[in-house]
Amino acid sequence: MSKTNILFIINPISGGRDKKNIPGLIDKYLDKSRFNANFRFTEYVGHASELAAEAGNKNFEVVVAVGGDGTINEVGTAVMPQGKIMGVLPFGSGNGLSRYLKIPMDTVKAIKVINGLHVKRIDTATFNGKCFFNMAGMGFDAHISSIFAGNKKRGLSGYVQLGLKEMLNYKPEVYHIEIDGRSITRKAFVVSIANSSQYGNNTYISPEASVTDGLLDVCVIKSFPLLRLPKLAYQMLRANAHHSDMVEIIRGKNIIIRRNQEAAIHIDGEPFQMGTELKIQIVPLSLNIITPDYEA
Repeated sequence: MSKTNILFIINPISGGRDKKNIPGLIDKYLDKSRFNANFRFTEYVGHASELAAEAGNKNFEVVVAVGGDGTINEVGTAVMPQGKIMGVLPFGSGNGLSRYLKIPMDTVKAIKVINGLHVKRIDTATFNGKCFFNMAGMGFDAHISSIFAGNKKRGLSGYVQLGLKEMLNYKPEVYHIEIDGRSITRKAFVVSIANSSQYGNNTYISPEASVTDGLLDVCVIKSFPLLRLPKLAYQMLRANAHHSDMVEIIRGKNIIIRRNQEAAIHIDGEPFQMGTELKIQIVPLSLNIITPDYEA
């Protein structure tokens, strides 16, 4: 029986965790009767996409993203048009898509999921032509991602401090949103486009979202008094945000969002600057990804 060629693309800085031991763990727990394994470490932003595209041309049938949602985005963007299979070993700070798909956070268990080679086709989406797989959006979270990307002091505490400081001065924006031809206007703190149910760390913005329904969930977090933030955070952690009077969720396939000025957006947590008109579309069942055979 011929073996499957598999490449592990390892992002050494994702999630702030050391990954020098990852090749050793994979060598120990990967099913060598089934796979020929190779490893590459990324060296710069965009390198994972380059390595994944190159792997497809070199007859690798499976490419595994070892990192977080940003690494998944880079690898998936290259793997998807080639029709290859993507695997994930979660090593990000949030791991939103991995958690949604019930891929274990424990590395050894996640390697054993790869061994099972249970492949599922899931929806992806585009945001002004850029692919995303888990979550994209604009507003306060994109504003913070943009500032934090240039902050040399990484880590959760620095992120929280920055968030609280910026929240005092952040002004909600007015968004004109068109969803499959239906138009609404909202003054919002955040507008998130959800393919899966959560941002990461089991923080759910759209608990009933599905990566196989051919729809995106447009999640509008309305302007609210700062005193209500703890309640909203609690509802997200309890997967009850869709019942909150601070959150409005509308599903659709083709979304156009217009705003008054250019500002930050984020795509799978990575910040970008984009203009006043944003076009988002679902791409149904377009990515082959390895999941546990017990996942939902």
